[in-house]
Amino acid sequence: MRNKAQAMAPIAKGLWSDGPPASLIGGRKENGEIVFPFPEEFSENVDAIVLSPSGTLWSWTSQEFEPKAPFAGLKPFVPFLLGYIELAGEVIVESRIVDTTIDKLRLGMPMELVIVPFDDHRCTYAFRPEQRA
Repeated sequence: MRNKAQAMAPIAKGLWSDGPPASLIGGRKENGEIVFPFPEEFSENVDAIVLSPSGTLWSWTSQEFEPKAPFAGLKPFVPFLLGYIELAGEVIVESRIVDTTIDKLRLGMPMELVIVPFDDHRCTYAFRPEQRA
């Protein structure tokens, strides 16, 4: 069953696979370096790869003021958590952090990829603390 965010248009094409589970799409350069997002304009020299849907929290902050243009999020602006998630052996990804508060975040905590609404019409990726079943 798809959630509301998954039924929305992605904020940008080619950022993640549909899954399940959804996974970010990165690129592997000829020298083995992994990058995110997948640079479509360099696709001749970069192979698309599916990245891990989970990682560990590397760093974080709270975005308390509206970023400068071309920011196009919800209006009025709502502060959000932002962090770096290390996908082990792959790459460190900058991402929104959802479903938690800043005081609950811990260095190295397990995180999982989720697809969330970005505005009223588009969705984006984010990470949240891993929720064990």
